[in-house]
Amino acid sequence: MAAENSSFVTEFILSGLTDQPGLQMPLFFLFLGFYVVTVVGNLGLIALIGLNSHLHIPMYFFLFNLSFIDFCYSTVITPKMFMSFILKENVISYPGCMTQLFFFLFFVVSESFILSAMAYDRYVAICNPLMYTVTMSPQVCLLLLLGVYVMGFAGAMAHTACMLRLTFCANNLINHYMCDILPLLERSCTSTYVNELVVFIVVGIDIGVPTVTIFISYALILSSILRIHSSEGRSKAFSTCSSHIIAVSLFFGSGAFMYLKPSSLLPMNQGKVSSLFYTIVVPMLNPLIYSLRNKDVKVALKKTLNKTSFS
Repeated sequence: MAAENSSFVTEFILSGLTDQPGLQMPLFFLFLGFYVVTVVGNLGLIALIGLNSHLHIPMYFFLFNLSFIDFCYSTVITPKMFMSFILKENVISYPGCMTQLFFFLFFVVSESFILSAMAYDRYVAICNPLMYTVTMSPQVCLLLLLGVYVMGFAGAMAHTACMLRLTFCANNLINHYMCDILPLLERSCTSTYVNELVVFIVVGIDIGVPTVTIFISYALILSSILRIHSSEGRSKAFSTCSSHIIAVSLFFGSGAFMYLKPSSLLPMNQGKVSSLFYTIVVPMLNPLIYSLRNKDVKVALKKTLNKTSFS
């Protein structure tokens, strides 16, 4: 019976964030503002790090890549989401949907591992400063970055390959503003057991491994900071790590809440709102968190602005 009521889907319709007409334009301009801040903030930070040689150290090498990832995965999602606010039907083709799903997952998984690499960098800088230049050599940094993108590719491939094996029902309305795993599984006419298993295993690894790495790194950092006798030294160490802790908490907290809770406990409408944090809000806040709370970035920004004004 299921086979009779199913057909090969060539396109999907994204329902968007809300179906209330009065909210469409206000939300469009709100998220347009968020996206402008995201693009300017992340590209600005990328340019700032590239143009200032004193920022060419491991910490800012990883921050450069974090900004690149944030810009990319925000760009994968947000422009298509805008269409839901201004079009009656926001249609996306089947290949387009699978492509969006793949790149969204690639950049999100990469972000989780780049955050763990940044935590390891802070651990070495604070707990073993004399060996920092050797431990975090350019070769090591490149290997860590390669591992970040390999894990991103592996996670995205696992989910997308499992999604491609499903048959989707004639009802092609996706209750979301993007092609995400859980809303797509709702439209499947075939068993999603394997997909759900992959979600728990792969998402568990992609959240669990970086979380454990970050937790251990900061436990060792905290232990090292508490042994610093100078209050000024302790304050400087805490200041160095605070921006990263805020970014990690926002990203992993919202991601775990969305994917690791049973769907019965988190209705899809609430899931859409939760996903806004790691798809829209976090990429916008990261450059602000790392620039407003970072003395080196502020100094670099002033120097760059001064050079521009005098040139």
